[in-house]
Amino acid sequence: MTEAFRAFRSRNFSLFFAGQSLSLLGTWMQKTAVSWVVYAQTQSKFMLGVSVFATLFPSAVFSLLGGVVSDRYSRYKVLLITQVLSMVQAVLLTLAVFWQRDGVWVIIALSAVLGIINAFDVPARQSLVYDLVDDKEDVPNAVALNSTMLNLSKLLGPAVAGLAIEQLGAAACFGLNAVSFVAVIGSLLALRLPAYVAKPRTQAMLAELTDGFRYVRDTAYIRFIINTLGLMALLVLPFTALMPVYAKDIFHGTATTFGVLDGAIGLGGLGAALYLTSLPPGADLNKVMTVNTFVLG
Repeated sequence: MTEAFRAFRSRNFSLFFAGQSLSLLGTWMQKTAVSWVVYAQTQSKFMLGVSVFATLFPSAVFSLLGGVVSDRYSRYKVLLITQVLSMVQAVLLTLAVFWQRDGVWVIIALSAVLGIINAFDVPARQSLVYDLVDDKEDVPNAVALNSTMLNLSKLLGPAVAGLAIEQLGAAACFGLNAVSFVAVIGSLLALRLPAYVAKPRTQAMLAELTDGFRYVRDTAYIRFIINTLGLMALLVLPFTALMPVYAKDIFHGTATTFGVLDGAIGLGGLGAALYLTSLPPGADLNKVMTVNTFVLG
């Protein structure tokens, strides 16, 4: 097996990768469909921003708590629970859009629920990768492969969603996302992991949260990374929320146009992720991140 795919030597990682690939495709179909439905129903850029905020704000608020939960309890069980809850959310979204044509606030409320779920899902998902790889030297490669898969989903999901919205309606995107969770839940159930042994705790959860803040404050390179990502998210990335406006009002296009525009963002990320998978163990990622930040800015 080539060096670029060496993490696939681990059975657990290969299984999880396959299941997650299908699930993330559905996730990006749903994300694309939510933005299109909200803007199509309201014609309001403000409401489009609210729909994005409804997902991201709860996720940001609860993300630290999600990290502590993943550290204190079985990451596997946390992830399994969040995947089941995400599937339920997708089913409810499907029914809401199918039965109620003018239900923007229902969509926004369910988006907020998904944001809370994601706050616990993302830390568990990211930290579980370490447990899935047999040779720990392959962990950076596994992370890069995960990034490749995520960006491929960003590329294909919106494009497929655009076609599905035009041919079948937005509810189909939400329904397909709900079905896609069967793949990742099935892959999780098929994993062979050692029995979870809880670590002895001498601190309360709030104290661990405080320690997390203190660690970020006192660790220069972690603080730099978080500040950089925060500035990028605030000043550069918000343009992605306005993609339905570009597609519909500026380019006078359809849902397919929006899907292609939204998916193009994933194309660049896919190229970068493929580059990262080819890097040898111990490569200078600080240099890569610095160059990337200047290029994006």
